[in-house]
Amino acid sequence: MNKFIFLFAITCAVVFNSCDSSEPTPGTGNKTILLRDFSLDSNPSSYTYIGTSLTPQLTIKFSEPIDHSSAATAITMAAATLDLTFSNGDSTVTLKPTAPLKYLTIYAYVISDQLTSTTGKKFDATTSIRVTTQYDPSDKKPRISDEAFMDLVQQQTIKYFYDYAHPNSAMARERSGSGNTVTTGGTGFGVMAVIVGVERNFIPRDAGIQHFNKLVTFLEKADRFHGAWSHWIDGSTGKVIPFSQKDDGGDLVETSFLVQGLITLRQYLKPADTVGNNLINRITNLYKGVEWDWYRKNNENVLYWHWSPNYDWQMNFPMYGYFEEQITYILAAASPTHGIPKIVYTNGYGNGGSIVKNNTYYNTKLPLGTPSPLFWVQYSYLGMDPHFSDDYTNYWDQNVAATKIDQAYCIANPKKYYGYADNCWGLTASDQPSGYSANSPDNDNGTIAPTAALASFPYLPDESMKAMEFFYYKMGDKLWGDYGFKDAFNLSSAWFADSYLAIDQGPIVVMIENHRTGLLWDLFMSAPEIQQAQTTLGLH
Repeated sequence: MNKFIFLFAITCAVVFNSCDSSEPTPGTGNKTILLRDFSLDSNPSSYTYIGTSLTPQLTIKFSEPIDHSSAATAITMAAATLDLTFSNGDSTVTLKPTAPLKYLTIYAYVISDQLTSTTGKKFDATTSIRVTTQYDPSDKKPRISDEAFMDLVQQQTIKYFYDYAHPNSAMARERSGSGNTVTTGGTGFGVMAVIVGVERNFIPRDAGIQHFNKLVTFLEKADRFHGAWSHWIDGSTGKVIPFSQKDDGGDLVETSFLVQGLITLRQYLKPADTVGNNLINRITNLYKGVEWDWYRKNNENVLYWHWSPNYDWQMNFPMYGYFEEQITYILAAASPTHGIPKIVYTNGYGNGGSIVKNNTYYNTKLPLGTPSPLFWVQYSYLGMDPHFSDDYTNYWDQNVAATKIDQAYCIANPKKYYGYADNCWGLTASDQPSGYSANSPDNDNGTIAPTAALASFPYLPDESMKAMEFFYYKMGDKLWGDYGFKDAFNLSSAWFADSYLAIDQGPIVVMIENHRTGLLWDLFMSAPEIQQAQTTLGLH
């Protein structure tokens, strides 16, 4: 059962005593009023209407002529006054709010069991008809040029990683409100975002270098597990915070996202930036300390995601196949101290070649895998320029295709979610009305995450700009805040997250910059270790 329908049914049972969403005819016998049919703004009967006008007209056909005074008190809408008119010998009641409803707000018409007919019959099953109004199509923010717009979004979002950084560690907090819980992967994304801030003069260079020095100093002392950092760290102490019971040790994927950012930073630094702090060499030493080869678990030809000093390999996640982890294999192959041979990449990431699918979705050929959350084509390519090929595919083609499929799916909107369009798209992992989950064309609940479309700027720049305009100009009163765009929204349920997540904010800044200048790609690809990895793995 759809979770929303289930919750709605439970709510109706508790609040309204009964709510039959499958039978439009409550009541039985000849002593009761039957509900024959109803429609809203000429749309056929449904117990849930979404995207309605602000003055929806509900027309209800009953089996009996309805007593006027009874209807006035038994048919109601909370927070609104209804105007009732009668027709068809008083057996049809038409209801309309006397004043416009609010945009993107949930209302309910309630027909209570106090309704009576002119012949004394009663309506014996309280019924609720749920209405969610449309969004306000007017601009909420003044229009600016595209260049100024990208500056604004980058500058505001960078504040999450600079102004809101953990004060002791300079690490990125896992999410807004997470206190001392800082995130390894999100910090790697944040390092690259702050580089953009320095380069674009949003942050003074000296202040940026002090920020980076504090961060590196913290990482040098934080818990490491055969060189890998944990997923979460206590920003005050440097001690591991378990991500789950057995995930209390090294997280190789999160570590690779962090190292991607650190290598990019090292390549950005000038000799003058490292006087008195030796930052360049210290970053190199952090990278050299990651024992990528240890995570082969007894020299297997695959990398494992986790290792714990308390639970050993019990998490048991060998990284076979195509998902978000290509950068992990590339950095392992690039390591000058703990490198892996190509066979590990071929057998692990490539899964012996089985990652090649070449299926077609929405008239677009997808070389690898099936339609995925968009972070799969973003996280590994914040620094690693996707204009390359290996034995399996061309990654630019793969990433563009995956992004096109995501947008095409949202335009087609097979599940009929309200708001999906060519300017409202983007499915990925994010907060949801019911918690945190990963959305994709194969797993869609109506939730759009701004990071999905905005971190797609290099792949579909025109389509990403359309989405950014919609998020800011049309949804800006609900979606824009202190650190840029909030994490996600769902127009079908009139839900907007009040949260910001490091792993979602970072790619917005980085990929907009890669679209504009290629800065992060150029820096990361200039690293001699990455150039050597291309030779080791046969990347072209």
